[in-house]
Amino acid sequence: MTTSFEEKLSKTAKRLGISIEQMPRHVAIIMDGNGRWAQRKGFPRAEGHRQGGKTVETIAQCCVDFGIESLTLYSFSIENWKRPEDEVNALMHLYAQYLVGIRPTLMKNNVRLVHLGRLDGLPLSVKKELQKTIDMTGSNTGMILALALNYGGRAEIVDAAKLIAQEYKEGKLQLKDINEKVISRHLYTAGLGEPDLLIRTANEMRISNFLLWQISYSEFYVTKTLWPDFKKAALEKAIMAYAKRSRRFGTIA
Repeated sequence: MTTSFEEKLSKTAKRLGISIEQMPRHVAIIMDGNGRWAQRKGFPRAEGHRQGGKTVETIAQCCVDFGIESLTLYSFSIENWKRPEDEVNALMHLYAQYLVGIRPTLMKNNVRLVHLGRLDGLPLSVKKELQKTIDMTGSNTGMILALALNYGGRAEIVDAAKLIAQEYKEGKLQLKDINEKVISRHLYTAGLGEPDLLIRTANEMRISNFLLWQISYSEFYVTKTLWPDFKKAALEKAIMAYAKRSRRFGTIA
């Protein structure tokens, strides 16, 4: 880990009154409640998604400032294609705009964007801007921002199994060599590390097919706050709740 991560983590921990060991290094968030936020305010659902996009920028900046190494955001699931066509089209338009608009901030903060999910099925405009942003930020050495877009946890495991089967067929892998490390290496999240803290907004008590392999030992935090209203104070509250947990990983404390 670079000194900058350690310095920021230490400063944040001190400000929150906890130890640096109690700070999460990788935070994953299931961003929920955009539609409900819009409905409560009498706005169209698209406005909720726009406000949700602004919250992404706010929370990503907070994580950079806090010294978080990786931030993984569940943005659009494979199942979300079942939503009304107008809403999906509006979302895809927002993604293309967002991927262009966020570039200066990513570069300023030395953030590297990675994509989790299947490119097949995404509109050409989204794929184009996504790849351009990934390429532009590819050499950045700060926080990793992982965007789960057209993502499904089961699909990820299926895709990993196919890659492993292909390598076995080509003689690159022996049956005896296939273990948890090999599976992890073939997932979309290869090289990311597993989330320490998984946050879900809007008081939903579901995993929703998100990071099924990776969250085996993640600490869960659920808040009633809708995603557009999730700000710095809410993130700090989640970190403080995480700091109180005893992470035993199957052992006795």
